[in-house]
Amino acid sequence: MIKIQKKDFNLENEIKKIKEKHSDIGALNIFTGYVRDFNNSKDVEYINLEVYKEMAVNELSKIKNKAIEDWGLIDCLIIHRFGKLYVNDKIVLVACFSSHRNNSFEACKYIMDYLKKDAPFWKKEYYNNGSNWLENSN
Repeated sequence: MIKIQKKDFNLENEIKKIKEKHSDIGALNIFTGYVRDFNNSKDVEYINLEVYKEMAVNELSKIKNKAIEDWGLIDCLIIHRFGKLYVNDKIVLVACFSSHRNNSFEACKYIMDYLKKDAPFWKKEYYNNGSNWLENSN
């Protein structure tokens, strides 16, 4: 499942929804990304994430489906927020459900590497003395 949203999410509730659908899950690997308070030698006050939602859903669906196929995942959840987010706010959740741990670890890393480098999101950080658009990176 892919969710691109402004609102916050509850990690436990999101995981529970998927676990209730599948009794064969033996492993779950989760990555949760947060807004941090310091980047590029500056104190961060907040970030603003922009997204072309239709493109993001389409691209993230391709990556999710490839991960499911390549690592035999039982299910996969990607939630990515956009809009104005403050320090300690959650930005992203990637949850990979599989029968065995290595599959979920590898798939989660693959998806996060894509999100950090190639996903169609644009991030601008705001500081007490200016702002800066960030380049995608690993």
